[in-house]
Amino acid sequence: MTTTPADFAAAHHQPTDTPRGTHRSHAARDHLWMHFTRHSPYEQGAEVPILVRGEGVHVWDAAGQRYLDGLSGLFVVQVGHGRAELADAAARQARELAFFPLWSYAHPQAIDLAERLAHYAPGDLNRVFFTTGGGEAVESAWKLAKQYWKLVGKPTKHKVISRAVAYHGTPQGALSITGIPAAKEAFEPLVPGAFKVPNTNLYRAPEHLREDPKAFGRWAADRIEEAILFEGPDTVAAVFLEPVQNSGGCFPPPPGYFERVREICDEYDVLLVSDEVITAFGRIGSMFACVDFGFTPDIITCAKGMTSGYSPIGAMIASDRLFEPFRHGQTTFSHGYTFGGHPVSAAVAMANLDIFEREGLNEHVRRNAPAFRATLEKLLDLPIVGDVRGEGFFYGIELVKDKTTRETFDEEESERLLRGFLSRALFEAGLYCRADDRGDPVVQLAPPLISGQAEFDTMEQILRGVLTEAWERL
Repeated sequence: MTTTPADFAAAHHQPTDTPRGTHRSHAARDHLWMHFTRHSPYEQGAEVPILVRGEGVHVWDAAGQRYLDGLSGLFVVQVGHGRAELADAAARQARELAFFPLWSYAHPQAIDLAERLAHYAPGDLNRVFFTTGGGEAVESAWKLAKQYWKLVGKPTKHKVISRAVAYHGTPQGALSITGIPAAKEAFEPLVPGAFKVPNTNLYRAPEHLREDPKAFGRWAADRIEEAILFEGPDTVAAVFLEPVQNSGGCFPPPPGYFERVREICDEYDVLLVSDEVITAFGRIGSMFACVDFGFTPDIITCAKGMTSGYSPIGAMIASDRLFEPFRHGQTTFSHGYTFGGHPVSAAVAMANLDIFEREGLNEHVRRNAPAFRATLEKLLDLPIVGDVRGEGFFYGIELVKDKTTRETFDEEESERLLRGFLSRALFEAGLYCRADDRGDPVVQLAPPLISGQAEFDTMEQILRGVLTEAWERL
């Protein structure tokens, strides 16, 4: 017997119409302003994909079609969908204390979570400032860096350095730190004082360095020193780096890179910020990816996986050194968010981290990461696949026109291949992931941390079929 969308919706208590009697797809078209979305296809008759249910590594749409969530929602759903205990934790906390701000007051859940995050963090990163998301955490880190240097008698240190193509968020300050020109041009002028250096894309490294990752890492790190010296060490407050850069397609750090960056920051008295909005909470293996790569930053920014997306929260975790000027007198960090450290979100985060520890998810990622890599590397036999790169459960597959020359696609081809075919074709084949061209054309994969070989094989098989068809369409 065939199940209709209406039958599926009824079975899962999801009416196809809104409370006002409008078909949901029409209401989405007419009233919902989606993020980072071209709305023109929906104005021309395409239907907005509506996801209604999740369980484990899968999600279902309103028509009952099942998809493998190959991106953990948006690098978020670490423990998988449908975890009733996280919903229960939210309900319990909402019944007990649904809301109270952290403006000169505290509540047990924020206290307990702050202590737990400080325990996971390396070195003396013991002070946790809660936000509601990652962009706010990055914004908070830049503001703290500026105020800290003023408080310790170095008021001219206000500039920041980040990497080309890196994404650090959408608030005005975080967007200035972001290194994607197309993401910024509509909103300029932005906050001044943000400067860019090369990233760690070994596949696109200068030719004489491609076969020597350590030398490339030294070269890339030294560009940070060069930027600090060019701007003047007495003007540079911080360097913002993701342990594995997301935009452009999962650039891991070459050997020795972060060791050298830490030396440079120490030499010129510059703060090192590890932006772990994506890479924290097991995505690479450890709770914080800086631990995986053997460096201790001055600040960690994080969000996404802290609750596995079951409730929004983010955090800036700062070292004791940065908090020291705020211990005495009338000094205040005059910054905050109404919903930062929300009691319900903090309770969900605690329950989420309980699952991590009880089920050994960090070790599961470390144990299975080589198999994930090996399975995706099978795709290198396809003529369209130029590079497979990443760490942990966080990978990018770069697509090329010519594997020998590493020639990429022009703008028209990227438009036709990525936006016109790949994303839709992969979704229709049962895989939710990301075809992205912020940089060179890349397919990104970051499955829930509960995934294993069966999910790796499914991703490889779907990608193989769709990428083969994409090559034939060129």
